[in-house]
Amino acid sequence: MLPLLPLLLPQTLSNEGIGAIMAKFLIVGLGNPGAEYAETRHNIGFKVLDALAGASNAVFGAGRYGDTCTLRHRGHTLVLIKPQTFMNLSGKAVRYWMQTEKVEIENVLVVVDDIALPFGKLRIRARGSDGGHNGLHNIIWTLEADNFPRMRFGVGGDFPRGTQVDYVLGSWNSEERKELPEKIDTAVKAIQSFVSVGIERTMNLFNTK
Repeated sequence: MLPLLPLLLPQTLSNEGIGAIMAKFLIVGLGNPGAEYAETRHNIGFKVLDALAGASNAVFGAGRYGDTCTLRHRGHTLVLIKPQTFMNLSGKAVRYWMQTEKVEIENVLVVVDDIALPFGKLRIRARGSDGGHNGLHNIIWTLEADNFPRMRFGVGGDFPRGTQVDYVLGSWNSEERKELPEKIDTAVKAIQSFVSVGIERTMNLFNTK
């Protein structure tokens, strides 16, 4: 009988690579619960996650502090969260699901609206301040850290001074509604890229579009 040989890993697949294949990510889309907010600019995080889940035929269900679903993408596990705590308390849901799913902070991606960016433009960063966004502010305050990746989705800023709240809680105009599916599709591809190739390459690919 021939002696058993030790199982050798291919040279192209290191132990680190194996860990990456099995990585788990927490993808958080910010918004407000309730039908009255569903089509507002402030809820673009929910919209992007709905599209991401739909691309894998995944369905959201009610969970603690938020609606959740789990899907796979190229060997990775993605836990999707739409916090139902209202925007200003989003950190509670993020902290709970990070702890429950044992996800490291660098594998958390938060999707938010941004009035400082033109409609549909994406800005992906590995860390940073809240930029005046109440949802991000609460997450940073709750986690006591700002070193989590985030993707800002531009909603434009064409509103009179003093009407910011009405603008972000308002509905898309007719031209935006026509273009929104394509813009959301790009955001979904950016999330898939983040999971597959990491934050640096994803920033290079999508921050210029």
